[in-house]
Amino acid sequence: MRLMVGTMAVAAVIAMAAGAAPAAGPAGAQADARIAAEMPALMILYRDLHAHPELSLQEKATAAKLAALVRPLGFTVTEGVGGTGVVAVLKNGAGPVLLVRADMDGLPVVEKTGLPFASTVRATTRDGVESGVMHACGHDTHMAAWIGAARALAAMKDQWSGTLVMILQPAEEIGGGARAMIADGLFTRFPKPTHAIAFHDAANLEAGRIGYTPGFALANVDSVDLTVRGVGGHGAYPQTVKDPIVLASRIVTTLQTLVSREQEPQDPAVVTVGSFIGGAKHNIVPDEAKLLITVRSYSDATRQRLLDGIARIAKGEAIAAGVPEDRMPLMTVQDGYTAATFNTPDLAEEIGGVFRSHFGDVRVERAQASMGGEDFGQYVRADKSIRSLIFWVGGVPAARMAAARDGKATLPSLHSAYWAPDAEAVVGTGARALTVAALEILKKNP
Repeated sequence: MRLMVGTMAVAAVIAMAAGAAPAAGPAGAQADARIAAEMPALMILYRDLHAHPELSLQEKATAAKLAALVRPLGFTVTEGVGGTGVVAVLKNGAGPVLLVRADMDGLPVVEKTGLPFASTVRATTRDGVESGVMHACGHDTHMAAWIGAARALAAMKDQWSGTLVMILQPAEEIGGGARAMIADGLFTRFPKPTHAIAFHDAANLEAGRIGYTPGFALANVDSVDLTVRGVGGHGAYPQTVKDPIVLASRIVTTLQTLVSREQEPQDPAVVTVGSFIGGAKHNIVPDEAKLLITVRSYSDATRQRLLDGIARIAKGEAIAAGVPEDRMPLMTVQDGYTAATFNTPDLAEEIGGVFRSHFGDVRVERAQASMGGEDFGQYVRADKSIRSLIFWVGGVPAARMAAARDGKATLPSLHSAYWAPDAEAVVGTGARALTVAALEILKKNP
């Protein structure tokens, strides 16, 4: 049974008991109270989601479970958007159209957290690799907080005006979920958003803290496959070969100059060779070697300059090595790159101010931009009129953070088999933050 608390005084007591500053205004206090009452159910949901993760584009059970929870709240719910995505629409008079997103997919990681509800799920990736599956990026906390915000906002319709379009997105981890939902009519079959918000748990912030970044917050992400071709032969007769391993090594070294000598230092960029594969035996020079490269940037111009630079360096080093014209390197940029995420600056500052008022200055900070990728940016890329914000909610338990500051512990990152956030802090803070941000964007005119 859900507790319905209507008075500001009781709501403030509940919020302060959870370690929060008193809520900013009656609507914020009401949101705090409702989410506090929901927390036991949300934590049961979180543990269930954590124990039963699904890989990208396989989120069928997850989507069905959450669609069933949001439908009774009065939302019009459509499943199967972009594959396994869910769109829940709640119209509540004239006003902005706010998209609120949570991502659903887990990762092919064998969990090592030791949690009593740790995942034991195994599945096969789209590349045919059988693996354990884990919510190693915290999407389980995102979904639980999304349900908490949906319940609070549905119960508080008298406090806002406009349209909520709450979506559950598949395949964020492979950079294709947002594109798939847009291609399946997210902006044509459903109300087109004027605003979009989301949050991500953070492995470098103390649990319950909030970080936000005006402007570029996350990077373009490209995956580049480079096949370096040579002329193979016997390792005892190097004069008869054009060694692709030596050539690929030169390419790896020269690629470092793309950032260190060709990139404006104030415009961040990353070119990392994550895999170097070549040869199978001690005394055989292979015909080719393969490099797998990740490329990170913010602006489209920088992205193109880096990609062009990789192609130029690969060909130039091959020519210098005397490789025949018909054996020049082959470069493939994988389709579906993740677009940079740009937070609308004035919206970021506006909502950042709401967070400071609601949670207190001590729990809110401006965060540095990251070279990580997140396909939330694709929604704005598809329609530049949308004002958007993705923010961070810290997940590192306070004691662990203190130990790390003292050099007595190391912190696992997102995607680590050991990532076990303080889920109650993430879910509670995330749900409250989504709710008060929505109330600000959809506030009624006086």
